[in-house]
Amino acid sequence: MIKATNLEKHYCIDEMEIIALRDLSIEVEQGEFVAIMGPSGCGKSTLLNILGMLDEPDEGSYFFNGAEVTHIKERNRATLRKDNIGFLFQNFNLIDDLTVFENVELPMIYKGLPGSERVKRTDELLDRMQINERRKSYPQQLSGGQQQRVALARAVVNNPGLILADEPTANLDADNSKAVMDLLTELNKQGTTIIMVTHLERDANYSHRVIRLPDPQKIARTN
Repeated sequence: MIKATNLEKHYCIDEMEIIALRDLSIEVEQGEFVAIMGPSGCGKSTLLNILGMLDEPDEGSYFFNGAEVTHIKERNRATLRKDNIGFLFQNFNLIDDLTVFENVELPMIYKGLPGSERVKRTDELLDRMQINERRKSYPQQLSGGQQQRVALARAVVNNPGLILADEPTANLDADNSKAVMDLLTELNKQGTTIIMVTHLERDANYSHRVIRLPDPQKIARTN
């Protein structure tokens, strides 16, 4: 499903060049559950953004479902994301002005699904996440655990083949963390590929394998 070869990504901060990713190659097969771990600043989220086609590497190549997507046009990348990838962010990224129902429904509007199908899928998912009673609430009226369940419903509502999760339990207590990880595990058993960034060994134990990234390199810039 995913093949990335010799990825490089550099950032410049003040007088330092940060090498977030250096000569990184990974492959992820359809149906795998992979955890990405490493020290702070090692490029975990950078890698996830590249795999989700939200960012491009400075060097290297990236193949998604057999097609090279390293430097394709943004319109094509947006279509691939919409049709294939669900994102689960650490800070939830819910839209404050939309209700729970509307937040979950939104990806289906972008995909052009009819209203009856959107209502059916949204209701089913909110029931599954045990949060349908808050369907008319706004994100700021929810607890962190409730917001993450809404975010997970939104991530899977279009039945993506791949879920990219960035520290999905970082802001949750133990009970809500387990609930989110159990849901991700269930989705994986149903065939969804999951790539998850985490700093918690507890969460990584849910995965099939762990990819560990090294410390980033810092190089003083010269004029």
